[in-house]
Amino acid sequence: MGAIQLNAVEKWYGDVQVIKGVDLAIDNGEFIVFVGPSGCGKSTLLRMIGGLEDISRGALDIDGTDVTDQPPSKRGLSMVFQSYALYPHMSVRDNMGFSLKTAGAPKGEIDTKVGAAAETLKLEQYLDRRPKDLSGGQRQRVAIGRSIVRDPTAFLFDEPLSNLDAALRVEMRHEISKLHKSLDATMIYVTHDQVEAMTLADRIVVLDAGRIIQVGTPRDLYNNPGNVFVAQFIGSPKMNVFGCSASEGSYTVPGGRTGPYTATQPGATQMGIRPEHIGVGDAGTGQCDGTVDVVEYLGADTFVLFDCGKAGALNVRITGDAGLEVGDQRGLSFAPECTHFFDSEGVTLPR
Repeated sequence: MGAIQLNAVEKWYGDVQVIKGVDLAIDNGEFIVFVGPSGCGKSTLLRMIGGLEDISRGALDIDGTDVTDQPPSKRGLSMVFQSYALYPHMSVRDNMGFSLKTAGAPKGEIDTKVGAAAETLKLEQYLDRRPKDLSGGQRQRVAIGRSIVRDPTAFLFDEPLSNLDAALRVEMRHEISKLHKSLDATMIYVTHDQVEAMTLADRIVVLDAGRIIQVGTPRDLYNNPGNVFVAQFIGSPKMNVFGCSASEGSYTVPGGRTGPYTATQPGATQMGIRPEHIGVGDAGTGQCDGTVDVVEYLGADTFVLFDCGKAGALNVRITGDAGLEVGDQRGLSFAPECTHFFDSEGVTLPR
């Protein structure tokens, strides 16, 4: 079991409050990802769950038991850090089995659990090597294996892939996803990487300034952001957001033309559209005209940054080669079913 409940959890450092009344229920076997800008409190919140930071106010329950004041060793959790934190003088086998050895487990039990974890993580051939003889991805797998052998209630990951290069991050992301499915264990994962969050999570928790802004599945947050902050934080490139005026079933783009107003409530002062939901046509068509400012060719996709005058800069995603050059002028059309409208407080208006 690995159900975790945070009830009005707060963290204070003197007079400074960094976690501000967080309520969150995590189901057994769920993969939860904490995301947010630097300094939002995601790593602090993870460390509070793990017991590495005290909870100033509120309560933490694990499987229905209050563990707010329990030390890390009593919580049954296992943490994987950004740094591998392996003992350099020990072999992979000894690193993975060290926690069991210090707990007084029999050698046969240690060998069995280390062997099973090594098989799961494809580390059998490296068991007698030392960390210096391994790649970054292999070292991270050893760190994960060290957690697996303890058979924890839940796994806590604090940006575990940030020290790896791009190719290794992809490989390890796949390994962690498969590991979650095979172990069916609760996992809480902190990252600043959009791709990791979107591909790994059952649910994403978006934090800002010590508060939860929105919780939902990757698809929910992408398609139905609750406010401008989430709309622009989830998705890469981020959603285009700009001012607008709306009345009588239509909106008007600054310096541009009108389009259908799809919100069910009045009061929109801003609208948003994702880069892939903008069509490119001849100048004078669509909702506004733009001049090509930057073209970023990425092979399968091309990102084109348009200068749209009073509407500002709009980023457009085009499949394949855009066939556009800097200085070209085009008309931009916004797919009406994909437009988002926000009030003066930045809150999404229902569609």
